Amino acid sequence: MARCAFIGLGVMGYPMAGHLRAAGHDVTVYNRTATKAEAWVQQHGGQSAPTPAQAAQDAEFVFCCVGNDADLRSVTTGPQGAFGTMSPDAVFVDHTTASADVARELAAAAGEAGFHFIDAPVSGGQAGAENGVLTVMCGGEEPVYKRAEPIIAAFAKSCRLMGEAGAGQITKMVNQICIAGLVQALSEGINFAQKAGLDGHAVVDVISKGAAGSWQMENRGGTMLEGTFDFGFAVDWMRKDLGIVLDEARNIGASVPVTATVDQFYQDVQNMGGGRWDTSSLITRLRRMDGE
Repeated sequence: MARCAFIGLGVMGYPMAGHLRAAGHDVTVYNRTATKAEAWVQQHGGQSAPTPAQAAQDAEFVFCCVGNDADLRSVTTGPQGAFGTMSPDAVFVDHTTASADVARELAAAAGEAGFHFIDAPVSGGQAGAENGVLTVMCGGEEPVYKRAEPIIAAFAKSCRLMGEAGAGQITKMVNQICIAGLVQALSEGINFAQKAGLDGHAVVDVISKGAAGSWQMENRGGTMLEGTFDFGFAVDWMRKDLGIVLDEARNIGASVPVTATVDQFYQDVQNMGGGRWDTSSLITRLRRMDGE
């Protein structure tokens, strides 16, 4: 069993850290709001620390799941950041969805300081984190990844090294590109079926068994029909992710016209007051356009 730290106990990090503890690892947690770290310790055991630096001290693996590039820099290279106390040859595993640039920057800083960095964004949402079945896409050096993979397995159903530093974040961008297009298409299909007078549930049930089937259809089709949008991954977070995608697309010269359009549709949902609705709430925009 390993000595671990976990930085960031949001809707994803809280259960992920819990799975590490349940697997028998020694876990020290840090969260910006200390009361959440205290609640985690009461529920799972282990211990909490008042700063990322103190959480990371003596840890073999330091996991992190925070909000964005700025948050990530704050808990790594900022004052009282984890990079100031990381042990030689320790591994920092970052599960934040962030830019590839910051992943490469922090991998270089870690290497200079004598420890290792893996960018390891996740897919599967809050339910995947709670059930320990996340998909983890990693960037970094293969020997380091092989050390970390058995520890990551505590909360992952699938984990794969995609390439050098930044490759995990690029793969997560592909994931978000695909989700954006799928959810918009599903929204249009469901809205179309209902406007045509069909039983939406029956439509989703039958077409989900064919070529149109997807995870989004299986897991969100019914709730979209019911107008329920409280399944964890919020529109605000999706817009942050799509902003990262669009920035990277400009950097590498890739055309992502559907993604750029859906990003604007999500902005419309935000303007409707739906920033904290989950990403399947794209359908509300269509219903409003149709006068419902």
